[in-house]
Amino acid sequence: MSLKDQIVEDMKTAMKAGDKDRLKVVRLILAAIKQIEVDTRQELDNTAILAVLSKMVKQRHDSIEQFDKGERKDLSAIEQAEIVVIEGYLPEQLSADEIATMVNDVIAATNAKSIRDMGKVMGQIKAKAAGRADMGAVSATVKERLNAL
Repeated sequence: MSLKDQIVEDMKTAMKAGDKDRLKVVRLILAAIKQIEVDTRQELDNTAILAVLSKMVKQRHDSIEQFDKGERKDLSAIEQAEIVVIEGYLPEQLSADEIATMVNDVIAATNAKSIRDMGKVMGQIKAKAAGRADMGAVSATVKERLNAL
């Protein structure tokens, strides 16, 4: 069963159970997926759906930060609840140690020597860590390691 099929099934389950909060978030996920499918005129695979879900989580983290600055704890709590539902569809996130090990392995495998090789390294890491790591943090780690060479 594809990830999209699982999300649709979860929507049906939430409808039957009367879980309005979960249903709202699942519908938001499906709407985001559908919007991209309409824009690109092609059906998204699991990897692309994971990217959409990661983006949604990042947007909610940014919103929480803004709500906390504005002292709107009520809105911050809603965003936090949405993150919990969205993260339920994401694979387990890699730890900092696992990311560091992956970066070192890819640098060795690609024989990267300088920051000029960053694109080559990041390309392989994106394929391995899709949806399981914040690529901004991974990029910073790669840059740090390549500058140390």
